[in-house]
Amino acid sequence: MGDKLPEPHASSSPAVAASSEAEEIEVLDSEDVLPMAAEDHWKALFDQFDPDNTGYISTEKFRSLLQRHGSELDPHKLEVLLALADSNSEGRICYQDFVNLMSNKRSNSFRQAILQGNRRLCSKALLEETGLSLSQRLIRHVAYETLPREIDRKWYYDSYSCCPPPWFMITITIVEVAFFLYNGVVLDRFVLQVSHPLYLKNALLYHPQLRAQAWRYLTYIFMHAGIEHLGLNVVLQLLVGVPLEMVHGAARISFVYVAGVVAGSLAVSVADMTAPVVGSSGGVYALVSAHLANIVMNWSGMKCQFKLLRMAVALICMSFEFGRAVWLRFHPSAYPPCPHPSFMAHLGGVMVGITLGVIILRNYEQRLLDQTLWWIFLSIYVIFVLFAIFWNIFAYSLLDLKLPPPP
Repeated sequence: MGDKLPEPHASSSPAVAASSEAEEIEVLDSEDVLPMAAEDHWKALFDQFDPDNTGYISTEKFRSLLQRHGSELDPHKLEVLLALADSNSEGRICYQDFVNLMSNKRSNSFRQAILQGNRRLCSKALLEETGLSLSQRLIRHVAYETLPREIDRKWYYDSYSCCPPPWFMITITIVEVAFFLYNGVVLDRFVLQVSHPLYLKNALLYHPQLRAQAWRYLTYIFMHAGIEHLGLNVVLQLLVGVPLEMVHGAARISFVYVAGVVAGSLAVSVADMTAPVVGSSGGVYALVSAHLANIVMNWSGMKCQFKLLRMAVALICMSFEFGRAVWLRFHPSAYPPCPHPSFMAHLGGVMVGITLGVIILRNYEQRLLDQTLWWIFLSIYVIFVLFAIFWNIFAYSLLDLKLPPPP
């Protein structure tokens, strides 16, 4: 690991202690490896000021360390470290918080330590920075579109590397378009494909008579009623889903999307038991409703341009799509006695978005396992899924429903 760092010595006078501390800082200055050191090296550096191995050092020593090595750090990361030092009411810094920041990981306690401080970040806002490349401006735009706190926006701007890219939403969109084009060629129809007599014979869509085929609760998203249905879903997926995935990652956004899809089909099987389901509206509405709810809950912090107008446009588009689905559901069917697809999947997606989705979007890079509301909403979702499964097993026979014939 290089030259061995000197061990701290106990001193009998304040003057000797001050001299020893100054020598230790000089040793750190000469190492010149702080930003790129491994965790064990950081521990060795930190231990120079923590001879009793308590896991803490004073904020004064921590600030001295930052002043000497600040030029080697990303400017926004340095701001976060300084905010951490200034906001700490106990006058000491935890080693684990220091390692988390140097490793681009933030614990919930670390976030709270900064947010509870009274210090305002001294440098100019990210939006005011000039001389950025096209890719940097895109990343900054995405940060302002999705994150309500300046400290989070700067953190994301510094740490985002486009690796991996937002592959989930793009892949889902490509597959949906590919299936639609294939069905359009096979059925020789692109507008209101759902009115074609062979449409329901597809093995992907959900049909109440075939509800035992579990894959249909997911694969129905690859079937759309027509180009008007697909078009709006694709636009919302790309405009909202891709930026959200860039910020929160594929794992979290795919969870919200898939949870909305499953909730949508199960909601139909419980509340509209005789209708089939097609389209990705359950997943799309989960993402969009979570994003809009997050904007409303953090209205003053969200700095995206024309946010009121854009929210109005998004709500109008969602209302138009929902209205189209309601109209189609009650429009006379082209293949009686089976009705047109249900609109309940939209509502199932919205419920996932304003519960699980909001918790995920409000906790950027924070551990969801530490959030009480996350466990509450996740428990409610699991209970609903289990209830819907038992409903599908027993309720259809108990209620003696007259279901449409299988396709």
